[in-house]
Amino acid sequence: MSLDVLTFLFVGGSFALYIGIAIWARAGSTKEFYVAGGGVPPVANGMATAADWMSAASFISLAGLVSFIGRDGSAYLMGWTGGYVLLALLLAPYLRKFGKFTVPDFIGDRYYSNTARTLAVICTIVISFTYVAGQMRGVGIVFSRYLHVDINTGVVIGMAIVFFYAVLGGMKGITYTQVAQYVVLILAFTVPAFFLSAQVTGHFLPQIGLGATLDSGMSVLATLDQLSVDLGFSQYTDGKKSTVDLFFLTVALMCGTAGLPHVIVRFFTVPRVKDARLSAGWALIFIALLYTAVPGVAGFGRVNLIETINGKDNTGTAYADMPDWFKNWENTGLLAWQDRNGDGKVQYSAGKAFDAGKGKPKFVEGDERGEFGQRITTNAITDPSFDSAKQPFANEVYVDRDIMVLANPDIAQLPNWVIALVAAGAVAAALSTAAGLLLVISTAISHDLMKKTINPDISDKQELMYARLAAIVAICIAGYFGINPPGFVAQVVALAFGLACASVFPAIIMGIFWKRHTSQGAIAGMLVGLITTMCYMYYFAFGGGTPSEYIMGISPGGFGTVGAILHVIVGFVVSNMTEEPPQEIQDIVEDLRIPRGAGAAHDH
Repeated sequence: MSLDVLTFLFVGGSFALYIGIAIWARAGSTKEFYVAGGGVPPVANGMATAADWMSAASFISLAGLVSFIGRDGSAYLMGWTGGYVLLALLLAPYLRKFGKFTVPDFIGDRYYSNTARTLAVICTIVISFTYVAGQMRGVGIVFSRYLHVDINTGVVIGMAIVFFYAVLGGMKGITYTQVAQYVVLILAFTVPAFFLSAQVTGHFLPQIGLGATLDSGMSVLATLDQLSVDLGFSQYTDGKKSTVDLFFLTVALMCGTAGLPHVIVRFFTVPRVKDARLSAGWALIFIALLYTAVPGVAGFGRVNLIETINGKDNTGTAYADMPDWFKNWENTGLLAWQDRNGDGKVQYSAGKAFDAGKGKPKFVEGDERGEFGQRITTNAITDPSFDSAKQPFANEVYVDRDIMVLANPDIAQLPNWVIALVAAGAVAAALSTAAGLLLVISTAISHDLMKKTINPDISDKQELMYARLAAIVAICIAGYFGINPPGFVAQVVALAFGLACASVFPAIIMGIFWKRHTSQGAIAGMLVGLITTMCYMYYFAFGGGTPSEYIMGISPGGFGTVGAILHVIVGFVVSNMTEEPPQEIQDIVEDLRIPRGAGAAHDH
């Protein structure tokens, strides 16, 4: 059966399953729309949480990121997995015990202030829209390759699918849809990983594949180091980031993970506090199945990519002899070749062949084929910075990092059904997180803004209507960001984690563990954390700032840690300068920290 037919069957079948679940589990009340009625079993909630959290950045972009930047990619692995441990230990059980629907709900009630609630809504919306941009972009990338449409059309298709099960089903529909999506995405990631590991190393476990010995007598890591040096890159096991930047980025990703609103809300969907802890444990196991395989998949993919393009002798491959996968990905605009020396060979090395913008290669002067310009075999361009004594040839290939996981099965010439499975898994990963984020946005607007702040007298039916309307608007805005993304998927997602780290996470932690924290302190802390981090990120990521201007060498993704530190300092100072919280608030905080069965503790 052809790849196109299998892809339509796998992706189309998964869509039918998701929509069917949404219709079956359609929300009939605000409680079902917001928290699935609060009755989801821990194992199912753990799978849904894993799918909600393992987004397009985890499935599509993370292995590609590690594949291209090597050691520095460990910050993403450590930050995103370590943050989940932080969430399970320090937040999940306490927030579930508090018994509210959302993060703004917790902050509004804990800090006895509608101003704090509104600010938390703003933080939630900013974080969620920053995050969801990467998810919709991921959907567009998958559809552009496998359904033979352009990326923008792929984003629109993704919007339509999310509309059905997010707007109709609410959290109830999303939860059970995400259980199915987890099964699809974990199979889609691990099955090719097993194939790749067996093909490259001779055994099936990708988790230990990087240390395996190849036919050359060197390990996968040693081979990557050697290939990287030969092509003018730095060693794969060396990093460009300073130790300070790597530390700050890891902490920002950890605390950002623990502060993500769409993940936190998952712990309100279970019946009891004990179930929240169990859900977190199950989710960590389900997440580890994918994350422990990422380094191997990244390493195998990098070796295969270099050897396929440059050939075993490392001198390049004639374009006429390039396999079909290369030309298929050229058609998406996410992979491109320009024959800079006119020899008809595709040659990949260090250095930029093109100025890339928004994922589309923009060729240097002399391009005769327009913006995408694939298959250029004439009009060779001489690079004045090219030094033949340092590297064998100038780089002629543009590779978007976000295609690595999707292209791996093609590169390794795996069976068509595996390639189709990867397409279905990538779509599941992006859609599951996009739906969770869009629900958080709609809930923040309908419940926290409309019901709790603007008009407390609206009925349950009216609130549900506002939630669905807000979800529709959020889907449209998310689609716009997917069509006009500010960067590649993992980069955009990292910025969202930094914002969560600086704004929401400190407010929740201090609210749980420090009963003296006042509403004025929380508001001041959130404002300082959010504004400083947003300004720093905007200036360096999009405003023309250069790495030489980084404060202490800290990149935009890692500045969330600085924002969190400023948040805590300002919150502490302002709280100690203002009147302490009402006694009933202090009693609630005290009650949150007492284990069940000890005195006055009870499950709200």
